[in-house]
Amino acid sequence: MGRGKINISRIENKTTRQVTFAKRRAGLLKKTHELAVLCDAQIGLIIFSANGKLYEFCSDPLSMENIIQKYQLATGTQIMEQNDIEQMHGEMRRIMSETRNLQLSLQRYIGEDLSSLSLGELNELEHVLEHSSHKIRTRKFEILQQQMENLERKEQLLGQDNEHMFHLLKEQQAAATTYEEQNEVVNVRKIEEVERMGGMSHILDQFPFGGEDQPSSVLQLTTLHQTATPNNFYPYRLLPTQPNLQDYTLN
Repeated sequence: MGRGKINISRIENKTTRQVTFAKRRAGLLKKTHELAVLCDAQIGLIIFSANGKLYEFCSDPLSMENIIQKYQLATGTQIMEQNDIEQMHGEMRRIMSETRNLQLSLQRYIGEDLSSLSLGELNELEHVLEHSSHKIRTRKFEILQQQMENLERKEQLLGQDNEHMFHLLKEQQAAATTYEEQNEVVNVRKIEEVERMGGMSHILDQFPFGGEDQPSSVLQLTTLHQTATPNNFYPYRLLPTQPNLQDYTLN
C-alpha cells in the first residue's frame, strides 16, 4: 500500500517542525551531493534554520566564495561587503549635510532665518547678493541690447521692402498712365479718321458712279480720272453762284 499525499503547509508543532527540518535537510544535502557527483554540476547550497543557524554545501573542488563570484558574473549583480556598506552610509551622510546647507543658504538668500547670522556672515551675504545683482543687471542689459539690435535690423528690412513696393507701385501707375494716354491718342486718331472718311463720302456722293464702279476714296477717284479715255469721259459743268462770272467748261 503506497504512501498518501502529504499536505504541504507550515507545521504548527515546534518539535515536529524541528524533526522534519533535520530529516529533510539531510535528504536535501544528500540529493545535492549526488547531483554534483553524477552530473559534474557546480552547486552551492545555503540553508538558514528558523533559529538562524547556517547550513551550506559546496561541490568540490570549488568553495562557496567561488560559487558566489560565478553567480555575480552570471547575473551582473554584486553583493556589497561591510566596507562598501560603511562607505555608502558615509556618502549618504555627506549628501544630506550638503542638502541641509543648501536649504539654509536658500532661506538666507530669500531673507528668511537671518536671526542666527553674525555681523560678518551678514556682510558676506550682502556682498554675495550685490555681486549676483550686478551679474543679473549685466545679463539683462545684454539681452535688451540684443533685442534692440534685432528690432533695428527688422526695421531696416521692412523699410527696404516698403521702398521696393513703393517703386513697383509707381512703375505700375506710370505704365497704366502711359497706356491710357496711348489709348486716348488712338481713339482721337480713330475719331479724326472717321470724320475724314465721312467728308470723303460726301464728296464721292457728287459723282455719278454706281454698282462696283463706285470709288471708295478720293485717291481712287483721281486714278479713275487719269486712266479715263476721252470717249468715256463726260465733262462736268460748274454752275457759278454769281451772275457776273463767266462760264467755263471743264476740259
